Amino acid sequence: MVRVYIGLGSNLANPQKQLRSAIEALALLPDTQVAGVSSFYASDSLSPGQPRYTNAVAALDTTLEPIALLDALQAIEADQGRERKERWGPRTLDLDILLYADRVIDEPRLKVPHYHMHARPFVLYPLAELVPEGFRLADQRPLSQLLADCPFVGLERL
Repeated sequence: MVRVYIGLGSNLANPQKQLRSAIEALALLPDTQVAGVSSFYASDSLSPGQPRYTNAVAALDTTLEPIALLDALQAIEADQGRERKERWGPRTLDLDILLYADRVIDEPRLKVPHYHMHARPFVLYPLAELVPEGFRLADQRPLSQLLADCPFVGLERL
């Protein structure tokens, strides 16, 4: 099994309920166990005019390969009403593979570590609740440095 971190987000249809349902669905994935879940955080949308988001991070231990995991996450999103009408549009559920063990993945459908996570407090702060002390990204930047460079602005712990 490998440790994987999944970013969860929602800004439609009772976002906290959407995240709780997603966590339950993650626990049902084959050969996968939920090892931890961060606190929930509220943040403004990166796109103007959208409702606030609720975000969290889940730690999974899994034997699923990255693309199989991505397919499973997208199926959970679809089951919870996700419609991909516009890029960065409002959504019932967004599930992103943030980290897959210490692997760097650069495939057309999947980039890991997640390409924007270093600049998003709604990802970094929940992730910091779950990763081990001294955690570093693949490029060797410590999480403590990423947090210092990405202040807790516009974020509310729920």
